Amino acid sequence: MNYPIIIGVAVLVVILIIYLIIRNQKDKKNFEEDVIQSELPPEKDDKENI
Repeated sequence: MNYPIIIGVAVLVVILIIYLIIRNQKDKKNFEEDVIQSELPPEKDDKENI
């Protein structure tokens, strides 16, 4: 068997999984911030809009 090739592929798979987990955490944080911003009522600077 070609152990160096198997080890290389395994390392690349682990790196890909780590990358996807980190990216998912960033996307989750951005999504939560967007949801919070969309749920906040508008600021009451204008008294005409009351």
